[in-house]
Amino acid sequence: MLEQLTLNDMLGIPEEVADKSEYIIDKFSADDFCSETERVTLEKKYEPILEVTKKFDRRSVSYQLSKKDALHSWLKYKEGFSADLVNILLDDMRAQPGDTIMDPFMGSGTTALVCQMRGINSIGYDIMPISAVSIKAKADILRYDINELKRLVDEFSEIELPKGYTKTTPYITITNTAYPEYNEKMIQFVTDWIEVSDFSDEAKNLFKLCIINSLERCSYTSKSGQYLSWDSRSKKVIQANIEREKKGQRLLPQHHCREIVENIKEAVLEELRHVLDDIRTIQSNGATETDAKIEFKQNSVLFELPEIDSDILKGVITSPPYCNRYDYTRTYALELVYLGLEEETIKEMRQALLSCTVESKSKIIALKEYYQKIGASDRFDYIYGAIQSNAAFKEILASLEKRKANGDLNNNGVLRMVEGYFTELAFIYAELYRTCKKGAMVAFVNDNVRYGGEVIPVDYLSTSFAEQFGFKSVKVYCLKQQKGNSSQQMKKFGRVALRKSVTIWEK
Repeated sequence: MLEQLTLNDMLGIPEEVADKSEYIIDKFSADDFCSETERVTLEKKYEPILEVTKKFDRRSVSYQLSKKDALHSWLKYKEGFSADLVNILLDDMRAQPGDTIMDPFMGSGTTALVCQMRGINSIGYDIMPISAVSIKAKADILRYDINELKRLVDEFSEIELPKGYTKTTPYITITNTAYPEYNEKMIQFVTDWIEVSDFSDEAKNLFKLCIINSLERCSYTSKSGQYLSWDSRSKKVIQANIEREKKGQRLLPQHHCREIVENIKEAVLEELRHVLDDIRTIQSNGATETDAKIEFKQNSVLFELPEIDSDILKGVITSPPYCNRYDYTRTYALELVYLGLEEETIKEMRQALLSCTVESKSKIIALKEYYQKIGASDRFDYIYGAIQSNAAFKEILASLEKRKANGDLNNNGVLRMVEGYFTELAFIYAELYRTCKKGAMVAFVNDNVRYGGEVIPVDYLSTSFAEQFGFKSVKVYCLKQQKGNSSQQMKKFGRVALRKSVTIWEK
């Protein structure tokens, strides 16, 4: 257990000592092409609560610090944050057993699992089915039968792929030929094997998580920004180069995602032994099951949160998808297909996610109809009216429209994405204010971004929305490490360092 220190004690350095000058943006629009008055106003307004911290770094707000953590490393979910960060924030919230914390974007379930271990209830949502598998596997930590899991490891280690076996794991277009031939057959074989076995549901789900956690390193792909990166040894790239050569086109470069594409059986065995060691350690340390409940629903928080009762949350700890064009349905395509999702279902899921890709379409009509259905049209009108009245948001959209007309956006879908992203987040902020108790603390991890030479201060813009709905802005913790720009933007517009922040609000 961490010492009971406040967030400021653990993360901050005294404000009078912190050098903020490199973290304050004085130029939002490259070459003064667009108006930046409202963004400058936000920068000046929130500068007093900006605190640059040395102890709080990118590892805390990413998967890095959880890599070696028992339990939290069971799913290599790069978009997650660390258990240390959750513990610190819970301490600062003074959360006690019986309280309820929400994570609107639950991901691998770190917030929920840390809360459970401390006897704190949690509510969370995520569209990705990977979350459901991960959260259940981790929540069962004290319920596993060690002897059963040892038997699972022993029996699985004896499995061999039958000669003449022809079934293969399913593919969709973007994952076609992702695995070497042995792996694509073995994945399907062991999936069928565990399904008809006599192991408990808990053991079967844990086995499924171990497979999910092994897929990438047993494939010719790697998660790389917006898409899957492909190894030149894959059939897909080899065939593409054959076609390119016929047409006289330049061949795709030689690229290896990893030196060795691992054997799926060995990789899953390694995962199983790892989780078994963690389970032994945690169970032998005398940990006892708490009464804390994890309420998880696989759906968009946008269409669940409005029906939650008012004044029930002690706090919120979350990190939404960033406004960075990353498409999680593509980067996690191997895992989604393994879990049984087909092409059309994945495309639908892509649209259901928070608008963070250039393919995202507006959800405002669907939201309006939803609020009408639950008898909350007045609430919809109030929230949407507040969004439309936000001066900084209007300036950002006008700037991107001007950049679009000037040909400065490398994809015109950026404008629609940014508008949808903040509109949807603002609806969530408004509903969180309603569902939080008085004195509740809300912590959001996010990155600032830049498109077409226009800086979007995600931290301050979000804080301005939160204030519109009633929250008090408490602190914007800024990581010492800053985020860079794309090479295309730096070449055309120069470099502007961007903040990565944790915004703290209070009801």
